[in-house]
Amino acid sequence: MGHFYFVRHGQSVWNVENKICGATDIALTEEGHRQADALAKKILEEKIQFDAILCSPLIRARDTAGHISEVTGVPLQVEMRLVEQDFGKYEGTPRDGEEFQLSKENFLDSFDGGESMMRLGQRIYNFLDELKEKSEDKTYLLVAHNGICRVICSYFQDMTNREYARMGMGNCEIRRFDFPD
Repeated sequence: MGHFYFVRHGQSVWNVENKICGATDIALTEEGHRQADALAKKILEEKIQFDAILCSPLIRARDTAGHISEVTGVPLQVEMRLVEQDFGKYEGTPRDGEEFQLSKENFLDSFDGGESMMRLGQRIYNFLDELKEKSEDKTYLLVAHNGICRVICSYFQDMTNREYARMGMGNCEIRRFDFPD
């Protein structure tokens, strides 16, 4: 049975400001860099093994993956399909905004120029189907975003639209996902 690991990027400037980052390219804070370094050391200490790091092209994920790559010696490559969902008109607005929270539960809403949950799901599910085939020979560490984590979790477990819209992962948290046989 193949598996992979997933890491959400370190703290970003807009995480601190409670803004929706989405596809906007926002940098890590100094704390985000410290979190990434600490996670890289934890990976070594816990002997978490992987053959390659695949990361989102956005700077907050690339920098987090770069810290992990530097400490572990495992090479990284950018995987465009791991880019965060584009939240359209909500980019840069408060994450806890009532209108946004309701809109996230409508899987066909593209947020006026962004990417719907349905299209995001298609992109990530297709990627995971490919990764499943590759994971028989290699183990990957994916470094991306909270929205990507939600879709990955939904690939492995059933949830309601509300549960999906509300679930999340902490900055520099790591999770293991096992593909079923």
